[in-house]
Amino acid sequence: MSDKNSILLISDDEKFAETLKSKLIFLRKGDTVVTSSFDNAEQNLELTMADIVLVHENTSKKSTIELVKRLRHNKNVCIMLLVNDYDEELVLACYDAGIDDFAMAGAGSIELVIKVVNNIKHNSIKLSAFRNLKILEQLQIIDELTGVYNYNYAQQVIENAINENLFNDGVFAVIAPSENSKSKFSIEKMAEAIKKSIRVDDVVTLGRGAKFYLYLPNTDFNGTLVVVSKIKENYGDDFELCAGISGIANKDFKEMEKDALQALSDAMATNAEYVFAQAKEETLDEWLDDTVDKPKNYKIFKQIFNKKLEKVITPVFFRLQKAWEEKLFETEIEQSIGDDMCVFHLKNKKQDSTLRIIYPGFAKIMISITHEGLDSPENKEIQLPLTKISQKELVGIIEDFIKDFKYTSV
Repeated sequence: MSDKNSILLISDDEKFAETLKSKLIFLRKGDTVVTSSFDNAEQNLELTMADIVLVHENTSKKSTIELVKRLRHNKNVCIMLLVNDYDEELVLACYDAGIDDFAMAGAGSIELVIKVVNNIKHNSIKLSAFRNLKILEQLQIIDELTGVYNYNYAQQVIENAINENLFNDGVFAVIAPSENSKSKFSIEKMAEAIKKSIRVDDVVTLGRGAKFYLYLPNTDFNGTLVVVSKIKENYGDDFELCAGISGIANKDFKEMEKDALQALSDAMATNAEYVFAQAKEETLDEWLDDTVDKPKNYKIFKQIFNKKLEKVITPVFFRLQKAWEEKLFETEIEQSIGDDMCVFHLKNKKQDSTLRIIYPGFAKIMISITHEGLDSPENKEIQLPLTKISQKELVGIIEDFIKDFKYTSV
């Protein structure tokens, strides 16, 4: 920000304009302050090339709002509204029209000048960022149409971001329109919806095809689902998304990309909203292999189960509860996750059924299925090695459990 800035003060109250002008000149001697009436405002803005425009409210609210709209055609200038008395309706309407800030016209000199200086500073930063963006667009690092990083720079940008958050956890996700929403898809609209839904520290890039890549630092599985939900909401039109989600721990970009793309493919193939990529546990699976002759520290079994709890059981329970709540009418669906037992429960007027995943320790889990009032093959226990617990396997077991519930409750 320069020590010398151009300020355009627009007011139809000449006495107020001269008083405020003297205060601004007195407190910031290097600034140039030009006063203007409402009628000559746009012409004087072009002549002065002002850094900030102060619009003193007119006796007509409509005139004030309309002037702000016309001034906003100049995207480089900062517009600040000065109101005689706080009027929420006017202030909100002027924000919609394009002001950056507002202040009370009768505020003290120091308070007012601080606001003016801060707005000039913020506008200077915004313009600098805009210029940098244009440079990145010219270098084709930023896509001009969407304003996000091009796919060719996705790896470099995301790896740099992960390195900056070296000691933090996070999630890498690939999102794309569902099969049902491809006809509604607009790459520009999707980019805008994503930018409205993520934080400053999050990174978005284009993927191949109609895909977007997201790196969300300090975010877990549930936090990622919140972001996906926000993107759909901001897109509107009952738009449906599919997401493939991968953790970032101990993975390079190519591994994350491969895992998330495979998860996205699985989600689209099964018409699911999202799939969480299976964590690679080759060394743990090898450790569990009974054919491998090596001593075992059985505390590690619990660590492996906890990882399966986070990466497999929790997301599968959550996804299936949400999916079947829309299909099973007049049926209560509840699920709970515990350290040693997880429960998926279905209940209606005719049937009460429970699936329990029990961890007794060591290398296996027990899946107990009970349909109350029945003594039939539908009631059973399944033993499953920890190495065999996958999203695909668990989804199949729970889907069969739900089908049996539907059959027995007829």
